[in-house]
Amino acid sequence: MARRPTPSPFAALTARGLAARGLTRREALGAGLAVAATAGALPRLGAAQDNQVNVYNWDTYIGETTIADFTERTGIEVRYDLFASNDELFAKLREGNPGYDVIYPSNDWVSRMVAADMLVPLDHAKIPNMANIDPLFADPAFDPGRTYSMPYMWGTLGIGFRSTVGRPSKWADMFEDDLWAGKMSFLADAHSIYAGLKYLGYSLNSDDPAEIQAVVDAFVAAKSKIKTFAPDTGQDLLISGEVDCCLEWSGDIQQVMAEDDELDYVVPEEGSMLWEDTMAIPTGAPHVEAAHAWIDYILDAQVHGAIAEEIKFACPNAAAMQYIPEEDRENPTIYPSRSVLERCEIRVYQSEEVSRLYQDALTKILAA
Repeated sequence: MARRPTPSPFAALTARGLAARGLTRREALGAGLAVAATAGALPRLGAAQDNQVNVYNWDTYIGETTIADFTERTGIEVRYDLFASNDELFAKLREGNPGYDVIYPSNDWVSRMVAADMLVPLDHAKIPNMANIDPLFADPAFDPGRTYSMPYMWGTLGIGFRSTVGRPSKWADMFEDDLWAGKMSFLADAHSIYAGLKYLGYSLNSDDPAEIQAVVDAFVAAKSKIKTFAPDTGQDLLISGEVDCCLEWSGDIQQVMAEDDELDYVVPEEGSMLWEDTMAIPTGAPHVEAAHAWIDYILDAQVHGAIAEEIKFACPNAAAMQYIPEEDRENPTIYPSRSVLERCEIRVYQSEEVSRLYQDALTKILAA
């Protein structure tokens, strides 16, 4: 999900405000209506009004009219803020919930937040639209029985590239091929380590210090070929021509592919990561009823399908498929084939000790 700097420390995006300004999704959420990753501490929100829900989501990750439509249907106003990474989300909530009602953590972070007592169990009776969830996403290992989270979008981690320069097919092309030297970016977080583990033939859930150190060594050896480690803005670097090859999320690359037909995406032959972003209610949420209403609204088949069509991420809602264009459903960047998915793994939370191994490795890579 793309991140862009903004001037305000907090955005109060009401339904009427978004509709009145008439902005597109990328303009509205990317050009100044939400908190930036570097904007500093968020002021405590408090329970400003009962008919309000405070949502904390990734950038460019909602439909253009979703917020306005929700308010029109329910009468509940939406305050909408953005975070740049799961690390930022976790750190913000670990300090104490400043007033968020719905958050969007990724799969492994759900179990990590549950372990830290940062999420509250969902009342399934208040989310009847959970019946729409595809059975493949109904009982995940990271949240058995969907006790704490509901699925929002899913996808893969792979390589975005400019096809007129070349067509990478393996992680090895990024680590070893001089074709991309000086014109490629990796992510400035642990996902680069996961890519490195797959490149070396290891599981991306490895807890072996020797295997993780081998990834550090591989990055150090390839460091001169890497232009930058980007804060999840590889798609922007790609479309601007600053890089020709990047480690990025399938949905982010699909968004820019729609703007430049020279851009493409591949899940490397060595395998990659299958991920899922979720909706959850953090401990201390001031508007729990409104939070359930928001989650149930998003899981409405037509609503969820419309969001997926607009943001070009894969939807885990079986009932929503009828509202998603056939060209999207058959697009392998958005919905990969089973043979591709069989090469992928889903990341699971292991322990704080293992998390520190990855963080220490990332620190070494970025400092090299």
